[in-house]
Amino acid sequence: MDIYTGAILISLILYIAVGNYAGRRVKKLDDYYVAGRRAPTLLIVGTLVASVLSTNIFLGETGFVYEGQAGPYILWPPIGAMGYIFGALLFGRYLRRSRALTVADYFGQRFNSQRVQTAAGVTIIFGLGGYLLAVTQGSAFLLTHITDFTFAQALVICWVSYTAFTMYSGSRGVILTDTLMFLLFTSVAVASLVFLVQDAGGWSVAVRDLTALPEKPDLMAWHGMVGNDTPFSSVLDFTLWNLTLAVAWGLVYAVSPWQSSRYLIARDEHVVLRSACIAAIFLVLMELTLYSAGAVINLSDPGIQPSEEAIIYAALNLLPELMGALLLAGIVAAGLSSASTFLSLVGFSVSNDLVAHKNLDEARMLRLSRLVMLAVGVVTLIVAFYSPMDIFWLTYFVGTLFASSWGPVALMSVWSRRITADAAFWGIVSGFVFNAGPKALEYLEWITLPFWLDPILFGGLVSLVVVLAMSSVGGVSREEQAYRLELHRVPPGDVSAARTRVTRYAPVALAAYSVTMCVILLRVYVLPYQQATGGLSTDGGINWLSGEALLVLASPVVVLPSAWIAWRMIRKSYG
Repeated sequence: MDIYTGAILISLILYIAVGNYAGRRVKKLDDYYVAGRRAPTLLIVGTLVASVLSTNIFLGETGFVYEGQAGPYILWPPIGAMGYIFGALLFGRYLRRSRALTVADYFGQRFNSQRVQTAAGVTIIFGLGGYLLAVTQGSAFLLTHITDFTFAQALVICWVSYTAFTMYSGSRGVILTDTLMFLLFTSVAVASLVFLVQDAGGWSVAVRDLTALPEKPDLMAWHGMVGNDTPFSSVLDFTLWNLTLAVAWGLVYAVSPWQSSRYLIARDEHVVLRSACIAAIFLVLMELTLYSAGAVINLSDPGIQPSEEAIIYAALNLLPELMGALLLAGIVAAGLSSASTFLSLVGFSVSNDLVAHKNLDEARMLRLSRLVMLAVGVVTLIVAFYSPMDIFWLTYFVGTLFASSWGPVALMSVWSRRITADAAFWGIVSGFVFNAGPKALEYLEWITLPFWLDPILFGGLVSLVVVLAMSSVGGVSREEQAYRLELHRVPPGDVSAARTRVTRYAPVALAAYSVTMCVILLRVYVLPYQQATGGLSTDGGINWLSGEALLVLASPVVVLPSAWIAWRMIRKSYG
């Protein structure tokens, strides 16, 4: 057994052991579904970031950046990350007040409708089921490249690794293992990037060399490589697509079930708001780290095929053995953390949201939930054997479904007095259908849509129009009105000057991080890039009107107002 296989197997055994230890403390449904609602900030940050950073970002997105999109992917992350802030402020903390078991359960309570709960549950099953498939295949794909396992054997190993503790311990085991995995892949990814950059001669040298790379002339440009040999025909097409994706993923971070459901586990609303700010910091840090690493790998070999293997190539050939082994173990951890979250949420929806179980006591419901979790896992494993693998585009396909199907309904469930149960049901259904339908037709190459008519935007717009139209002809029941008003009552236990003072440090830290990263990117990316391209201003300084400079400056323009709004709303609500 080599060091790479050993590191991965040791980490897998550790996760299974920790997860099953946590399962021993599961006695009630609250323990299984929402970990007793006692999770502190560290565990919520860990599970938020770990569940969103899957094999897709390590393999699919890093490979996409390696192919030719380094510049824009280094510049865009802060825009989407602000979804955490507004999601926690406008939806997440109210979701926690509902004390629901799942997000679909919240919709059912809010609109006093099993039908709405079922519709939300079905979207979770299809959307997160597809995501679960992608990360399972991605983890198995990685194992086959660093061990002697066949793809079928690797699938079974990965499946057993996350199903073993998820089925038994539910959310309690998931958040503990997520946090361990988060700490592992964050630290090793940053260390690996530092090594790769130093090996390339430092940041400035690396950026200048990448800019002059003959095989990929626009790799570091703010718009990346566009043209006939790329997925994007023009700079405008790519910019519109990237902006759409940033907004869509912002909504995903704000309201999607695998992100917003983490707030149901939080100890209190201060944990919700602190976690959102800190998660935004770490998400941007990890994206910048991995995308930068994907770019730097080009200096060693610009022709790796398939591009999803770029980070694996770096771990096996460019890093010291121990660091490479830990990086590969971290990538597997990223996949398993997302898989455990998705499996738990799909299992929860199948067992709790599709039909009412008022006749089952708590012990029988807990037993049913575990059996359903196992059944969902088995179905996923069977599909993974026969489904073709396309990590990047499959994740893009299913990951953003919730921006369309849940975005308008989730936010309006808190802030609109007029939204009705019928409007919520048809808003979820129409957003899902008009996002997934066109995406499927595009994926099958039966239609080609312009980038300004992306299915994410189209589905979200249809959902919003349907909600507004249905609400205008229906009535809101007294129970729905009372429930919404109760959501706006701040829990007395969360009103504390001392805790509020601590919570307000979180948006301050986010603001400070944004300004710091802006200064760093101007120095280590914009300046050497303009030096290499001859794009400096006439006085030899940075050309502030260039695309790369404007996008770097756009980060604090977006983040600082968001942090200020969070700071003010925290003081107003809890101080």
